[in-house]
Amino acid sequence: MNKSEIRKKILKVRRLNNYKSLKIDYLSILKILKKKNIKGKVLGGYYPYNYEVDAIEILKKFERYNYLICLPKIKKNFDMDFFCWSKKEPLRINRYGIPEPISNQIEYPDILLVPLVAYDNNLNRIGYGGGFYDRYIKKVRKFKSVTTIGLAHSCQKVKKIPINKYDMKLDFIITEKQN
Repeated sequence: MNKSEIRKKILKVRRLNNYKSLKIDYLSILKILKKKNIKGKVLGGYYPYNYEVDAIEILKKFERYNYLICLPKIKKNFDMDFFCWSKKEPLRINRYGIPEPISNQIEYPDILLVPLVAYDNNLNRIGYGGGFYDRYIKKVRKFKSVTTIGLAHSCQKVKKIPINKYDMKLDFIITEKQN
């Protein structure tokens, strides 16, 4: 199957499995950070959209551990940056219907929680096809180390993701089964 076929199939599977209220425990992420000795305290996340894993609850927990939380804002030309956000601050809805922070303070995450549509055992992912995260990860890695952690439901796993030179492999993928 090509990326478009995989995306269509897995989005349907994810929607049909949404009733299960599958959650990822933030302790699974904390365990990776401790095991790999990742000391950075700037955590980039995302606001869940279209039945994605809810990263907001995870981000709120990390904020209690004094992590600086940031969320993406979509810019022109399929570009994005991450901006400070706290659970006490309101969000603004962007043109895609996704809430974004109102802050103008750009942050470059040490750890980036990445949404995905599908993934494989080789840590490859498919998103919605816009390339936002691939471009962002590539841009940031030119000047900073960033640990990428994909958040997914186990039902989003496929045998093999077809990749190209623009696709950025993740460092880790966590599902509800790793809790």
